[in-house]
Amino acid sequence: MKTLKVLLLVTFALATLTLAGGCSKKPVPSYSSQAGNNAPEGKELALGKQGSISEENMPGEESLDAGGQNLGSLGTNDDQNSEEYKRAHGRSSIEMQPVYFDFDQASIRDDQIPRLEHDADYLKNNPSRNLVIEGNSDERGTNEYNLALGERRAINAKTYLIELGVDGSRIRTVSYGEERPLFTGHTEDDWSQNRRDDFVLE
Repeated sequence: MKTLKVLLLVTFALATLTLAGGCSKKPVPSYSSQAGNNAPEGKELALGKQGSISEENMPGEESLDAGGQNLGSLGTNDDQNSEEYKRAHGRSSIEMQPVYFDFDQASIRDDQIPRLEHDADYLKNNPSRNLVIEGNSDERGTNEYNLALGERRAINAKTYLIELGVDGSRIRTVSYGEERPLFTGHTEDDWSQNRRDDFVLE
């Protein structure tokens, strides 16, 4: 009887390990050469000179939250689930602006600095507000790599806000990696929108 129990436990453990090992990685779609790089988001690349993003893939310059209030062109009655709304505002709070990243990069792009300056100004003028920076990535690569990439993106944004004079104790970071895509398509445009930090006020 003991031998049967041991045998069942060993079989169960092996089956669990086999299933876990088989599910840990998923196929990675090929990457379009439009961005000048043929590696998936989850593949480690040499850091250094950043690539550029085409003008058609540039994220919007305004920020809204799920309440539908605006800082720019979208009206208060616009649908927060609309493509236009999500492109302009991600999941950031109304007072804040999201920051976008190049493929497999965690460094802040020059064109995103005004957004961080805007966010820092709001936080300095509202010292009772705390912030969560949510790091995101596109779907390419392993879950583990993309969680780490999202974390690096969120930490870099936090560091930048601290350098701009925001008290670091008011900011926490979280990474969602590829788990909460804003756009579920499989194009470079969709991926560029998902490589993002959202700034959510608490």
